[in-house]
Amino acid sequence: MVESKGVYGTNSSDARRKWDKEEYEKKAKLKDEQERERMQENEALKKQGKRPRLKPKEDVPKPTELMKQREGSLELDKNLGQTMIVTNAGGRGPGQPGFYCEVCSRNHKDSAGYLDHINSRAHLRKLGQTTRIARSTVEQVRARIAFLREKTKEASSAKSFDFEQRLAQIKAQEEAVRKQKREKQLQEKEAQRLAMINGAGEDD
Repeated sequence: MVESKGVYGTNSSDARRKWDKEEYEKKAKLKDEQERERMQENEALKKQGKRPRLKPKEDVPKPTELMKQREGSLELDKNLGQTMIVTNAGGRGPGQPGFYCEVCSRNHKDSAGYLDHINSRAHLRKLGQTTRIARSTVEQVRARIAFLREKTKEASSAKSFDFEQRLAQIKAQEEAVRKQKREKQLQEKEAQRLAMINGAGEDD
């Protein structure tokens, strides 16, 4: 009996994938059990007059801390004005156009939707945060005010300039423009004079 060979010289019987029937049977039973539980929950919700769940409920841990201030920038305008080549238009993940949330594995097409998602309760729950904000103490408020005062002082000192020096610069610019106009007029008059001399010589 001749053994059938595969494309790469291996036996076709070896190349055939072997399935673990018991493992897939367990997975199917678990999925059926979860679906049964979801249907029972939906029946209870319908009786209460609430909307049924379309997906199974996620086991998200209870939040352990209050909402924190973001430390880094979201960089919403990092790809502004750039062209991206998309190899798999129907796919999902960080390689797709738009904004990708690694915590929730979701892709958003625009910055507004991404920002709404980042501030949403579901996203914060996955980070272990609540939607409540921690109350600031008096010392924290005073420190923040002192920091902002220093910042405004630095900005105002950077913007301050010498008024007399600025006036001198403006006068010098105006004088340069006048001089340029004068030179242009003189060149035009000289060209007219030369044209008249040439025209008179031709007549003679």
